[in-house]
Amino acid sequence: GEIYNYRQLRARLEAKGHRFRSRSDGETILHLYEEEGDGCLEHLEGMFGFALWDRARRRLLLARDPLGIKPLYYREQNGRLAFASEAKALLLDPACPRDPDLPALAAYLAFLYVPSPATAFAGVRKLAPGQGLVFEEGRARLWEYWRPEPAARLVSTTAEAEHRVLAALADSVDRHLVSDVPLGVFLSGGLDSSSIVTLMRRVAPSAPIRTFTLDFEEASFGEAASARAVAQAVGSDHRELVVRPQVAEVLPTLAWHLDEPLADSSLVITHLIARLAREDVTVALSGIGGDELFLGYPRYLGLRLAGHYTRLVPAPLRRGLARAAGWLPDSARSTDPTGRLRRFLEAGPLDTAARYLTWISFWSEPALRELLPALPGEDDPFADHRERLLRALADGTTGAHPAGAAAALDLSTYLPDDLLMLGDKMTMAASLEVRVPFCDRRLVEVVGSIDPKLRSGPGLKPLLRRVMGPLLPPAILRQPKRGFMVPLSRWLRGPLAEMAGDLLSEPVLRRRGLLAVPTVRRLIADHNAGRRNHADRLFALMMLELWQRAFWDEWPERRRAVSCRRWRPTAARRASSGSKAAGWPRAATR
Repeated sequence: GEIYNYRQLRARLEAKGHRFRSRSDGETILHLYEEEGDGCLEHLEGMFGFALWDRARRRLLLARDPLGIKPLYYREQNGRLAFASEAKALLLDPACPRDPDLPALAAYLAFLYVPSPATAFAGVRKLAPGQGLVFEEGRARLWEYWRPEPAARLVSTTAEAEHRVLAALADSVDRHLVSDVPLGVFLSGGLDSSSIVTLMRRVAPSAPIRTFTLDFEEASFGEAASARAVAQAVGSDHRELVVRPQVAEVLPTLAWHLDEPLADSSLVITHLIARLAREDVTVALSGIGGDELFLGYPRYLGLRLAGHYTRLVPAPLRRGLARAAGWLPDSARSTDPTGRLRRFLEAGPLDTAARYLTWISFWSEPALRELLPALPGEDDPFADHRERLLRALADGTTGAHPAGAAAALDLSTYLPDDLLMLGDKMTMAASLEVRVPFCDRRLVEVVGSIDPKLRSGPGLKPLLRRVMGPLLPPAILRQPKRGFMVPLSRWLRGPLAEMAGDLLSEPVLRRRGLLAVPTVRRLIADHNAGRRNHADRLFALMMLELWQRAFWDEWPERRRAVSCRRWRPTAARRASSGSKAAGWPRAATR
């Protein structure tokens, strides 16, 4: 990880008498712990998952960064604690079971990711974003050291809001540029990544910038032309790669790197663009997080429209339209307009929380129980998301603006457990470090201090569009949102059909005994016949099977690929004996 404000923290600590032996951000954490104890976490800005061993007090501190950019796994049993940045490292312990956590897998199938703090392995947990863990005397204590809090005073004028956002975003980009090597940018041509690279050029006018873009043969999924326009505007060294559907051979490897099943199809192109970028750079910036901060998903706009729909359309008519909506077909286009209309109408009779949960989940609870018959009746895969959303809706700041409440839910679930998880693991698999300026603690706090009315409006990301409009090529502001998507539906009816048939064959399903065979076969038949687009569901089942193969069937062979080095203390990370003058934390001598 990286601590982006470590130089400022170091200066403050040196003013208090601390002496440093290195220039690393890791040593800064040690001195800050000496000064502040566990409160040191409240001062760290960056992406990190770390462990700090206080040898004198025989006390271990684990922490994960506020937004959940870096993962950290742990296992507690019989007064012992094991931890690692990858779940597979914990599985090397013969006492650690590889049994699946059935409720966690149900949540995975519902949302296409495993929500924190659960993992797909029984007994293995992951720290939630902004969470710390102290282990001493054989017991673990968890606490939340950071969460987005309502501001004491909301910014209520457009001019002040735009000024604060631009300043905070530019400052975040500037701090993310700290590096001894040239930096790259994942440039999709959308508003988020275009904003990042434009501000890079603004804060570092003479720095070399390398940009990387993926394109598709399917026109509705490509944004390469927009990316070229932005690259030309900022003067970057630009490279493109056309993605073709020969991805079957890489999926088993990606499932291994993920540790847990994750079925966001953008993981494929994230890994491909990381491999492309790694040919030229070792660090790249990404626009992940812009949608959650600035209301960039169509479903947020859907919540605004749903309020008008509920007021203007009588309940009996809404129920009738919900029943009739099933006749609307899915679209092969990336924007899927008819599919979105169908989902909007089907959720018409529901309240706000139930409506949004319907939109972000891929199976209803009855359908999920049909698919996963072994799921205990008392387990509700939707409970945590429902409770979080209801709390956000009840909040005095976001509650009157359902889109803001929905974004708050996504910021704490979908962003860290899906987008940031795959972003970290798919880039690290290519030996590339990815940085995410939108997932910046200060920026999140600034955006959270703005009246939700100023963040919402007609269209998507109205506040960010106003802020960046004068700095971007006009075409970027006019184009529709596509997202980091692949033409998965077509691929599953074509080049990936054979792989899907193998992974989800009846003998395989019966051998696993986890999924209802008739349900899966019906999904495949309906998708292949074009009666319904089940691409996301089928991909989720494929990734689940690949995960089972990697961590069950092939584990004896694959475990040899997991390297565990014996930990030895170094000057940058040990809590050695001594005082401030010696440069080591007093925590070691208490």
